[in-house]
Amino acid sequence: MTNDFDSIKDSDVIMVIGSNTTEAHPVVGSFIRERIRGEIDKAALIVCDPRRIELANDADIYLQQKIGTDVALINCMINVILREELHNEEFIEKHTENFEELKKSVEEYTPKRIEQITGVPREHIIDAAWTYANGKNSAIFYTMGITQHTNGTDNVKALSNLALLCGMFGRSGVGVNPLRGQNNVQGACDVGCLPVDAPGYQKVSKQETKDRIKSMLGFELPETEGKTVVKMMNAAGEGLIKGLFVMGENPMVSDPDTNHVRHALSKLELLVVQDIFLTETAQMADVVLPAACWGEKDGTFTNTCRTVQRVRKAVAPPGEAKPDWQIIKELATFFGVKWSYASPSDVFDEIASINPAYAGISYKRIEEKGLSWPCPTPEHPGTPILHVGKFARSNGKAKFIPTEWRSPHEEINAEYPFIANTGRILYHYHTGSMTRRSVTAKFINKLQIEINPVDAVDLMINQGDMIRVTSRRGNIDGEALITERTPKGSIFIPFHFGEAPANTLTSSETDPHSETPPFKISAVKIEKL
Repeated sequence: MTNDFDSIKDSDVIMVIGSNTTEAHPVVGSFIRERIRGEIDKAALIVCDPRRIELANDADIYLQQKIGTDVALINCMINVILREELHNEEFIEKHTENFEELKKSVEEYTPKRIEQITGVPREHIIDAAWTYANGKNSAIFYTMGITQHTNGTDNVKALSNLALLCGMFGRSGVGVNPLRGQNNVQGACDVGCLPVDAPGYQKVSKQETKDRIKSMLGFELPETEGKTVVKMMNAAGEGLIKGLFVMGENPMVSDPDTNHVRHALSKLELLVVQDIFLTETAQMADVVLPAACWGEKDGTFTNTCRTVQRVRKAVAPPGEAKPDWQIIKELATFFGVKWSYASPSDVFDEIASINPAYAGISYKRIEEKGLSWPCPTPEHPGTPILHVGKFARSNGKAKFIPTEWRSPHEEINAEYPFIANTGRILYHYHTGSMTRRSVTAKFINKLQIEINPVDAVDLMINQGDMIRVTSRRGNIDGEALITERTPKGSIFIPFHFGEAPANTLTSSETDPHSETPPFKISAVKIEKL
């Protein structure tokens, strides 16, 4: 996120797109609701989502675009803002480059044309553009409804263009704010758990990164970049990867094309899973290493707005379970690497020495309150808001990057006439390895597949009927949940249920830039059982 949570209090307009915020991120959702329901001064809310999520009921403007048409919708808003001269000329001149190319790129994205592509009435798009551009402080929030497409990177670039156009960076109440999908996923990325990055997003392909790591840690980085999850599974399926170490992840439920994942994992010579429960993936493992959960270990989490916070051990881990860092250290010792870490604090100090954005953070400084990176020195107060005064590029300016809408990777046809969308529901989290073992499991303890009433009538499906959903990759069975939340021609499937994994249906194609799979769009057919 470019801005922190406190910044929401200063927002005059909040635009939520591709994010079921109140269910998937309920804490942030409560902050947004508090701001839009203010008794004296309240923000206007724009919600853009193919599914009528709960937050749409609070919206001043609700745009129900067809799934996969986000770039077209955002470019149309940019077109309207330029046509009506609502853009921030002073900000663009002082802080951006490539503006003329952006103007040319959106000329054809007129409200009349985009109404046909998105299904959103043109007057609603115009209203949203006017509302966003005229806000003193307008903030954008998005999640995986934007990123989990084969053009997810273009979706994000388009949102950045919109915010730059109106000067919505560098102060409280504005920004482009991605809500991270899992606890500490921001921190994991920050410290190098990415195939192309060392800690601090230093590219492993660059010689300066290789030299820096060697001088500080004494070892050589690999000559080649690593593989993303999808590519690892493909390589395992082809026999090119012989062993896999899975830590706190459940790819048998969370990865695309479940049947392919099962095939890939079964071909491995060695599968090791380090987790707190015997997940669907752990059940396939040759070795399971029992890990301590969050309340059983010390460490840090970095939240979605880049704030590094302390986590403290409350109870002892059960049985033979150990903190992750300790398991990894013991494995390293077995392989002949002599690490001297005596505590998580020692590990964090090394991270701070390598990652420039963490350089000024220490356990002592975050004893009482977290710090947001970048925090380059021990005296630095942290950076709750990014891009104040200038952008983090060599010339200090942000760059408009024109994007073009293209059709989704998979479209409906006579055999597969519906689009399946996947996501989370309030009562469960991710693959359900924790929430399905908690008291909330009793509220929703089986897969319920949302289907529009019109489609249900056409297929002679009643509430609670068992239905089968089939894509080009496989099929799953679940109970029909008839609701107008899901638009005609599409269904919504929660992916929390390992016995009926929604990702059996999804494709392992990826965005060419981020290599993110398109979890949000699968062409399917529906049968009543």
